[in-house]
Amino acid sequence: MGRSRKARSGQAADAAVVETVDGGLAELMPDRDRPRAWTLLIDGAPQSHVDLDDPACLSFEYQRRLGHVIDLAAPPGRPVHAVHLGGGAFTLARYVAATRPRSTQQVVERDAALVQLVRRELPLDPGARIRVRSADAREGLAKVPDGWADLVITDVFSGARTPAHLTSTEFLADVRRVLKPGGWYAANLADGPPLAHLRGQIATAAAVFPELALVADAAVLRGKRFGNAVLAGSDRPLPVAELTRLTACDPHPARVEHGRTLRDFTGGAVPVTDAAAVASPPPPPSVFR
Repeated sequence: MGRSRKARSGQAADAAVVETVDGGLAELMPDRDRPRAWTLLIDGAPQSHVDLDDPACLSFEYQRRLGHVIDLAAPPGRPVHAVHLGGGAFTLARYVAATRPRSTQQVVERDAALVQLVRRELPLDPGARIRVRSADAREGLAKVPDGWADLVITDVFSGARTPAHLTSTEFLADVRRVLKPGGWYAANLADGPPLAHLRGQIATAAAVFPELALVADAAVLRGKRFGNAVLAGSDRPLPVAELTRLTACDPHPARVEHGRTLRDFTGGAVPVTDAAAVASPPPPPSVFR
């Protein structure tokens, strides 16, 4: 295990922090353009980017898109109850705390060693109401009370793949159980051609949530390359026009699909159950080069 200069020192970092965690080799790489910003990698795969001086800064494309969901989930600045399945470096929990002060949040991250590393090197604001639980995402979700959350965000990867037990209708039924009426579910999904996993996840979410929207790069939706897509669901109509406007203004604009076009995109995919669930496909080696 290697260690370097502390991120928590408040000064610019000049070397990586490297430690072995439960999920593999964790690296905190300094951002040369931002004095107290760091990228977390697990076994070479980028997981999170955090700017301790500006927690509202979201650098990764998919995190910006999840940030738009957070922005639209309630009126601006209003505190929310949020559940984050998958912690990484707590980027999105920090974003909620910065943009929606007095929010109450639960983060469920299975990798206890990673949680310890991030807490030590990239400490959370002690005033933020963020509780971190080291547990499996589904087990942690089961402990959340009925109707507690305004927002549930799933961003769980093990070896760059979403575990099978977080891809089923049974899992999403428990997500809906913990959501308040009008609450939002949002998931970071990853897939490439022929997009069978993504189509299956849309069909699975459609079996649980009557309203859906998908945000992704056009090249990913056309099956031209492997990439991330953000799927949002609710029991009430989603502000698709606002979501489209926000994503169109991003450095890497995305398309928003909903309604009939999303159903057409799903094709003949059927909902995934626990009995048939499999992990998401591994990304090709070229993705992280």
